[in-house]
Amino acid sequence: MLPLDFSAATNMAASPAMADDPELESVYQAIHGINRVEERFAAVLRDTIDQLLNGEVTGRYDWKSLFKTEKTHAGTVVEINLQREFAFEDGVDMDYRIGGVDVDCKYSQQFGGWMIPPEAVGHLCLLVWADDYKSRWSAGLLRIKSEWLNGGKNRDLKLTVKAEHRNKIIWLWKDAELPENVLLHIPPDTRAKILLPGKGMGQRRVIELFRRIQNRPISRGSVRTAAQQLDYLARLREGKGRARTVLREEGILIAGPYSRHRDIAQRIGAAVPSRGEFVSFRVTELKPTHCDQPHVVLDGKSWILADPSDKPEVAPRLPKISGESEL
Repeated sequence: MLPLDFSAATNMAASPAMADDPELESVYQAIHGINRVEERFAAVLRDTIDQLLNGEVTGRYDWKSLFKTEKTHAGTVVEINLQREFAFEDGVDMDYRIGGVDVDCKYSQQFGGWMIPPEAVGHLCLLVWADDYKSRWSAGLLRIKSEWLNGGKNRDLKLTVKAEHRNKIIWLWKDAELPENVLLHIPPDTRAKILLPGKGMGQRRVIELFRRIQNRPISRGSVRTAAQQLDYLARLREGKGRARTVLREEGILIAGPYSRHRDIAQRIGAAVPSRGEFVSFRVTELKPTHCDQPHVVLDGKSWILADPSDKPEVAPRLPKISGESEL
């Protein structure tokens, strides 16, 4: 996740647009005052795209495979999921009330494609963009003025922001990192080896997913798409034939978004899973030839991140997580 540039946020607060619009500044500060807001905002967008793809039922992983009606519905789902995540109050005339101010929420997968209804003129809009192909997202605030909008040609007269006036948007985050849709970005031949066709192949697909994509965060949406069943996490748990048990025999661990797992991944030098993510990585027992490599102690032995020259050996169990929810 890209770090929030607090210096940029400070400079933005002092900008003329903020100084001339106390309501805009109030909303800006209210949003930035939310705990872990950037990480949570990005996770909502990742989860919303995965929700629309509905991979556990459809096997889809590509935005282009959505029906037109599903793409049209995306803005409503983003609006609902953001309100659920951040408990924004209902607005009086617009979608939300943030910092005591009415705010409308508009999402577009195409940058600049936000559809602004006539009734939003004069109000603040939260403009959200996310692109699964670029793995980037942005969110900003704009006080809607009619002279900044293109004329509406659609039946409900919704308008778009003129390109030359997009510089009026006060960005909360610009081109931030969207949690990756790994199934979309891996080579086609690797994807074909993971998404094996046929019913009853969910367990094999999940095992191949974590075997072939290592040291790289994998979203729960990708796991659902591979498993294609509602209880997709069952495919990850310890047990005969399940992913963690099978892959431990090859030296591969699967860390989840839990504090103890995250700490182990960080200390050993592996990618660290965020909320809603998992990371697999191969380990080997620490030997004198490994010198001062970062290591962790599991099952009474020291383990390091394996490299291709290390022969596979049975890995230890990660700490069992009991009563700890995802971050």
